[in-house]
Amino acid sequence: MFRSPLLHLCAVVSLLAACSSPASYINAYKIDVQQGNVLTQEMVAQLKPGQTREQVRYILGTPLLTDIFHQQRWDYVYSYRNGRTGVVETRQFSVYFDQDNRLVKATGDVDVADVDDLATPKANTRLVDFGSLPKDGSAPPMPPPEGPGFFKGLMNSLGL
Repeated sequence: MFRSPLLHLCAVVSLLAACSSPASYINAYKIDVQQGNVLTQEMVAQLKPGQTREQVRYILGTPLLTDIFHQQRWDYVYSYRNGRTGVVETRQFSVYFDQDNRLVKATGDVDVADVDDLATPKANTRLVDFGSLPKDGSAPPMPPPEGPGFFKGLMNSLGL
C-alpha cells in the first residue's frame, strides 16, 4: 500500500496538538474556596473584657488554631479564594486570655467595639400584635369545624 509522507506528518502533528495545553478560550470551572472562621463585625462587637472562654467560644465559635505553646491565645483565621479571579483574601483575629481564663484583649483584622457602643444599650424588643379583643368583651365567633375530608367521607358513606 502506498502511504504518503504528508499523511504521516498530519497524523504526528495532530497527535502532538492533542497533547499540548488547551486553547486560551477554554477555561476550566474553578470553585470559590472558603476556609476557616467567618467573623462579622457584630460578633466581634459582643466581646467584652472579662468574658470567660466559654462565652467567647459561644460568640465567635471554636477557634481554628489553639497552640500548645500559647495556651492563652486563640486564633481565628479565614481564607477566601475567588475561583474566577484567583484572588485570595485572608483575615486573622486573635483573642488573649489571662491566667484566670478571662478575656484580656483582642487583635486582628476585624475592629473591636468602641466604648460608646458597649455603653449604649440596644433595644432588642418589639411589639407583635396577634389581634386584640374588642373593648366590649365580645369575641368574634369561632369558625365552624371542618367536616371530614374526602377519603373519610367516602369511608363513612361506604359504612367502613
